[in-house]
Amino acid sequence: MKRKLIVTLLSATMAASLLAGCGGGSGSSSEAKSEAPASSAAEASTPAEASTPAEASGAEESAASDAGTAGGGKIGISMPTQSLERWNRDGSYLDEQFKAAGYETVLTYSDNDSGRQVNDIQNMLADNVDLLVVAAIDGEALNTAMDEAAEANVPVIAYDRLIMNDAVSYYVSFDNYTVGKLQGEFVESQLDLANAGDKTYNIEFTAGDPADNNAGYFFNGAVDVLQPYIDAGTLNVVSGQTDFDTVATAQWNTDTALERAQNVLSSYYADGTQLDVWVCSNDSTALGVAQAVTSDYAGDNSVLITGQDGDEANLKNIVDGVQTMTVYKNVSNESIVTLALAQAMLKGETIDESLIPSFGIDCAFDTESYETSEGNKCPSFLLVPSVITKDNLQELVDTGLYTMGDDGYLAAAQ
Repeated sequence: MKRKLIVTLLSATMAASLLAGCGGGSGSSSEAKSEAPASSAAEASTPAEASTPAEASGAEESAASDAGTAGGGKIGISMPTQSLERWNRDGSYLDEQFKAAGYETVLTYSDNDSGRQVNDIQNMLADNVDLLVVAAIDGEALNTAMDEAAEANVPVIAYDRLIMNDAVSYYVSFDNYTVGKLQGEFVESQLDLANAGDKTYNIEFTAGDPADNNAGYFFNGAVDVLQPYIDAGTLNVVSGQTDFDTVATAQWNTDTALERAQNVLSSYYADGTQLDVWVCSNDSTALGVAQAVTSDYAGDNSVLITGQDGDEANLKNIVDGVQTMTVYKNVSNESIVTLALAQAMLKGETIDESLIPSFGIDCAFDTESYETSEGNKCPSFLLVPSVITKDNLQELVDTGLYTMGDDGYLAAAQ
């Protein structure tokens, strides 16, 4: 998928209504007892109409100013699920960053249930949050909650996954196309495909959740690198399964990826056909594929398996030679950028690339690649991912977010 090119001019002097590039505004602050992080107990329509700066009242301006100072605002943080390691990390880092800056927080996990996430966000709005940070379960299923946020003039930061609603003010993520591109380039380099000559390698693909806007970027980033070699016959997809819908994995579920991988192996590789590469878009799917390869693959060669996220189980597999690489996204840095952006929004500061030096993090301000509806551009802060293999695991330790045991295995730092 070629990335959609969008031309935009961002005039981003933020007023107290917090009108941003994708829409939305600020709500007035209501002081309340801080809520501790908790799991949630217990979505496509016309995009919300954004408020304009002229509609903001003097009282709203004062509230936005108060919310922009440490200790003066409440932030709602909505995460998809606790069943995947990375979202536990994201939620924890965001909660810690905002609390350390003096904000009250409301943190929920919605158990991969979009209806529950709508309800969680509605509860946050009823609790008078000043700003929402939302990692969507389904980017097209939050319209009810997003429309209500716009009506309440509460700005929204789409975190890691884009939300397809114009109430979203900004998008903070990694360069998702580059994540897939790094996976494809790793395969290209490891197999020296450019110099393969008449040699042929067999490859399979496992993509992510169709409801996750990022999944297509990951998949197509890898495919765009590898497609010329498929066309030339250097890479052969034995199963013939190359389109996204066929190789997608609902909710990035490990067991779903495992079951499909077992079916592919039993159907196309049981006769001893050699499998050389399995491109997996993330670590939870790679975990399932690696398990299938370990238990069901008839060949005796090492299969190159890609991933993304740096989950502990996958890092162990990398040490053991079961998985070959992962694309690492430092979600602690993602939370730092999100905090700085939120503070600037709540203070009514100009939002553009001039903010980046204050992050202290390698990041790009992108106004061309993403839109929340046809023609509505969403300014985005995109962090830079990196490739991790067995040879450079120390880089993860150097972040301070992992420790390495005497056995060489990594664990999240306590």
